Amino acid sequence: MTAPLTPPPHHQPPHQPWGAAYTGGRVPPAAYEEDGPGMKTELRQAAVITLATTVGGLLLGFLWLWLTPRVPLIASGDAVYLKDTEGEQSIAIDGTFTLLGLGFGAVTALVVFLVRRRGGIPLVAALALGGLLGSVVAWRFGVWLGPMQDVVAHAKEVGRGITFDAPLELKAKGALLAWPVGVLLVHLGLTALFGPRDPDPYPYPSPYIPAGQNSFAYGPEAGRPTQPPVGPYGKQPPRPPHHEGPPRDQP
Repeated sequence: MTAPLTPPPHHQPPHQPWGAAYTGGRVPPAAYEEDGPGMKTELRQAAVITLATTVGGLLLGFLWLWLTPRVPLIASGDAVYLKDTEGEQSIAIDGTFTLLGLGFGAVTALVVFLVRRRGGIPLVAALALGGLLGSVVAWRFGVWLGPMQDVVAHAKEVGRGITFDAPLELKAKGALLAWPVGVLLVHLGLTALFGPRDPDPYPYPSPYIPAGQNSFAYGPEAGRPTQPPVGPYGKQPPRPPHHEGPPRDQP
C-alpha cells in the first residue's frame, strides 16, 4: 500500500493580495532611496537662502527710496502743511513697496528654483521667512536713508515757505507680505510645472517578478491581472457548495 503523492508546494505566497506583484522577498531599491540631499544639507541650504534673502532687502529698500514719489510739505509759521492736499503720493509709496516686493519675490523664487529644483519643507520655510525678513529690512533701511523723521526740526532747518519732503513712511503694513507671498506662489508654480517627478517605487511592468513563477502583476492588456489567484498548491481555490432550496412542487 503506497501513500498518495502530494504535489510539491508552490513558490507563490498563499496570501498574496490581488493585484500585487511578487518580489520574491526582495524590496525594490526605490524604497531605500532618500528623497533629496538629506535633512542636514537641506537645513544648511535653507539657512543660506534665508540669509541671502534678508540681505537682499537692502537693495529693495534702496529701490523703494529711489522710485517712490515724495510727499511735499511746506512750513508756514509754526505749522507744517501738505503742499498738495489732493495728492496721492502717500498711496503711491505703499503701492511702490508692494510692487517691488512682488517683483523681488518672483526673482528670488526663480533663482532658488534654478539652483535647486527639488523643493522641500526647509526650502519653502526659508523662502517665506527670508522674504518677510527682507521686507522688514527694506522698510527700515528705506526709512533710514530717506528724509529726516523729525518734521518740525526739518521745517526749522529749511525755513518758512520752503518746500521739503515728508519722511518716508509705510502706512499699509500688509505690504510687508508682498515678498513672501510672491516668492511662495512663483516657486510653487515653477515646482509644479518644471520640477522633477518622484520615481514610481513599483514600475509597470514590474522588473522584480522571478521568471517562471506565477504572479498577480497587471498585464499589458487593459491593466488586468495576467493570471487569476491560485491556492497554496497552484490550483484554483475550491468553490463553496451551492445549496439549493427545497424543490418546488411540480404542477
